[in-house]
Amino acid sequence: MRKTVISFTVLLFALCGSVDAQQIGKVYRVGRLSGGISSSTFAYHAIRRELRELGYIEGKNISFELRYAEDKPERLAALADELVRLKVDLIIAGGPNDGLTAKKATKTIPIVFNDSNSDPVALGLVDSLAQPGGNITGFYSMADVLAGKRLQVLKESIPKLSRIAVLWYSTSGINEPQWTESQVAARQLGLQLHSMEIGSTDKYESAFKVAITAGSTALAVTRTRLFQTTYQTRIIELAAKYHLPAIYYQKNFVEQGGLMSYGADEVEPFKRAAAMVDKILKGIKPAAIPVEQSTKFEFIINLKTAKQIGLTIPPEVLARATRLIK
Repeated sequence: MRKTVISFTVLLFALCGSVDAQQIGKVYRVGRLSGGISSSTFAYHAIRRELRELGYIEGKNISFELRYAEDKPERLAALADELVRLKVDLIIAGGPNDGLTAKKATKTIPIVFNDSNSDPVALGLVDSLAQPGGNITGFYSMADVLAGKRLQVLKESIPKLSRIAVLWYSTSGINEPQWTESQVAARQLGLQLHSMEIGSTDKYESAFKVAITAGSTALAVTRTRLFQTTYQTRIIELAAKYHLPAIYYQKNFVEQGGLMSYGADEVEPFKRAAAMVDKILKGIKPAAIPVEQSTKFEFIINLKTAKQIGLTIPPEVLARATRLIK
């Protein structure tokens, strides 16, 4: 009898070891779909880092298939179809366009969008934040809401401010909610807005000239990948050239000489998206994982730039900054 028990125990351990070996031997294949440029790898490396913290080691139990549209939206659909043909286990999409394209490409492969800058329900990405539905979930960075908040911060920094130029990329419908939210906030703050639409990338200089002619005395830059990846330096230079105090959506603008930024924490989307990826790879359906929203925000001011343009920022505004660049 004792010999039989021992034999059964050995067999049980052997079976468990076999199951563990199968789990250890599994290499999840994860697709990364982005409309951005392949040389801009901050998002990819941030996701890799967060997944590594959760135990996913590239080449050991996870591999990545990277697909970048190189700022050419017309390429996205073909890249999404390619990931579907590769039968990846999951697709991590970048912004809302990436998520919508991935959603159209597959109804079965799980999708996690790591950075929807507009309401994902209004965009048609998910059914609701609490119950996404289908095969997709992700993170909402609230860029539309924050576009209005930036106008408030700019008004508090320059109390006499009355007319602001809002720079937005009109070719992509994804940016329209930010412009709409800016208009709502402007009415509440008693501000007049100049719509500084950029539909062609060679129109920056003329757009700034028109804004000045229209009486704009400050600039608010909406959040779009194109402004950051390709034309960030140009925008900062033109704001300085025309002496426009400007507020941006991300800190790297300020680190490169811009006046101030107010936006969502840059790491949180990747941390939360990685946690969702982990849950899905462990068997939880995307439909059962609520969409998360930004909870951490950064307000950064470049005091050197403020001095260069002769701007004195009120002490109470400086006190609220999370970081001052001197």
